[in-house]
Amino acid sequence: MALQTTRDDTWLATVMAETDRAKEAFGIEIAELERGRAVLTMPVTDRMVNGFGITHGGLVFTLADTAFAYACNEDATVTVASGADITFAKATHAGQTLTATAERRWRSGRNGLYDVTIVDETGETVAEFRGRSFSTNRTAPAAPEGAGGPA
Repeated sequence: MALQTTRDDTWLATVMAETDRAKEAFGIEIAELERGRAVLTMPVTDRMVNGFGITHGGLVFTLADTAFAYACNEDATVTVASGADITFAKATHAGQTLTATAERRWRSGRNGLYDVTIVDETGETVAEFRGRSFSTNRTAPAAPEGAGGPA
């Protein structure tokens, strides 16, 4: 079950939770969310495996990058990735559930550094991701039509 979040325009991760269509497309759910930290889950489906029957690395990266995005959007400034690296440690397969835990390591001025650990349902490490963030001058998206939040 996805975590219920209330839109808070001073915390853009809560705005993203309303407008993030990629998250929905891959079945990613927010399990925990706090400023500078996010835990997201993703079930691995048959459509997510490559020709060897293992979870496509790009989809593991997508989960990690999404958790990173929620962790680094911890205030009212739109923050994006300026770079990221991933190391794959273990293959997974359809039917498994991956969990990504993203945590801020350092943030100063417009830059930040966040680590994401992806584990399978047994707690074994699947991948380690390090993301570098950059705070932009962009404005947050408006609330979706009918959401009842501020525009």
